[in-house]
Amino acid sequence: MESKADQTASRFDVLKWLVVFVLIAVGVVGNYYYSSSSVLYRVLALVAMGIVAAVIAMQTDRGRRFARLLKEAKVEIRKVVWPTRQELVQTTVIVIVFVLVVALLMWGMDSLISWIVSGIIG
Repeated sequence: MESKADQTASRFDVLKWLVVFVLIAVGVVGNYYYSSSSVLYRVLALVAMGIVAAVIAMQTDRGRRFARLLKEAKVEIRKVVWPTRQELVQTTVIVIVFVLVVALLMWGMDSLISWIVSGIIG
């Protein structure tokens, strides 16, 4: 069963998400309405509204879970063993050579099929 605090939080979460969507809608409509204004001012207004919307969204249960996901992803990225420069260059060269070989094979097959079809059609 949900506690009373959880139910109250979920009610406020709906209201918070509504405010977030209204802020986004106001940003889109405002950007269209003030299209003759300076791009700098419109971008600054959109960034400010985006920051306010993000802060409000992070106050919801889903927002907190998303923030936790980002933190966990950051920890996992630190665990990744990144290739050395030599490994990166070797792998890149292998991929480029393989793509060229396959492209040449496809070109050859296309030319052969084209030659056969043109021989049949006349």
